[in-house]
Amino acid sequence: MWQFPKPRRPSLKQVLVSSVGGGIGVLGIVLAVGLYIVESVIRPNKKHDFSDVYTFSPYEFDLPAEVVTFSPAEGKYLVSGWFVPREGATTTILVCPGYRTRKSDLLGISARLWRAGHNVLIFDFYGHGEPSSTNVTLGYREMNDFNGAIAYAKQRAPQTRLGVIAYSMGASVAVICSARCPDIEAIVADSGFANHWSAIDYNVRRARIWPSTLFVWTADHMMGWLGGYRFSQVNPLREIGRIAPRPVLIIHGGKDSIVDPRDATLLYRAANGPKELWVVPHADHCGVYFVDRVAYTGKVLDFFDKALRQEPRPPIEIGADEMNTNDVSAA
Repeated sequence: MWQFPKPRRPSLKQVLVSSVGGGIGVLGIVLAVGLYIVESVIRPNKKHDFSDVYTFSPYEFDLPAEVVTFSPAEGKYLVSGWFVPREGATTTILVCPGYRTRKSDLLGISARLWRAGHNVLIFDFYGHGEPSSTNVTLGYREMNDFNGAIAYAKQRAPQTRLGVIAYSMGASVAVICSARCPDIEAIVADSGFANHWSAIDYNVRRARIWPSTLFVWTADHMMGWLGGYRFSQVNPLREIGRIAPRPVLIIHGGKDSIVDPRDATLLYRAANGPKELWVVPHADHCGVYFVDRVAYTGKVLDFFDKALRQEPRPPIEIGADEMNTNDVSAA
């Protein structure tokens, strides 16, 4: 009868070598995924043949926009934007796009704001709106651009009250910077994330990369090396409570595929009044406007009317330490 040879029991050395090899393989996968996450976040904006040229401009909306540039709070570059002056305006609204999106994408709501009697400053975060060879970040360096926009608006229209409507990453940046700067008196934050970690983790989980926490943790540490900052340094959830008594309107789509819709509730709960949360169940990322343009525009215009065209609020005292945009105390 045929007899199978007895299986050989592996030696301790073979077991150890196999375990070490497997561990190195797993570690390599974790590091590779972490590196991919970081490079996906910070890589320069690529040029596209048609979409970079075939865009809307203020011309299509009959807006008397001026091409402007201004310096960021820190950095040796210029931020580009459009300033749309309105004769007799007592208010100026900053309009901020999101991650890798352009100011031209926001001309619709900007035109409505201008026709409602506001000056409007629309700007691109540096490296996001146009093709560039410069690395970007997810809200960290962009805070310098936002603070530069505040300074420009104050210089350009010094007697006006300032509000902001911002989207996605721009909304998160606006929350952080407004919490540290009393010049912004009203904030509309559309589709903003609660913190940098949440934004990355949500997309890793949607890509079905498990366990997500391990990969996000690795990417966080690699971001400190490659991007120059840590996730904890971009945390609107930690800051939003400081905005009060200035009003905040938080808008989000219930089917957001980019930012976790639960982040809107977290931000709302952390904010102090006056505050309002508007979630549209079937809207995707930054999609509430497109679900019902009339309702969206009406709510935003009404919000700014109540916040900026009534009696000014008493001055808000914010310490010099809180004005530091790139606070690293929580890193």
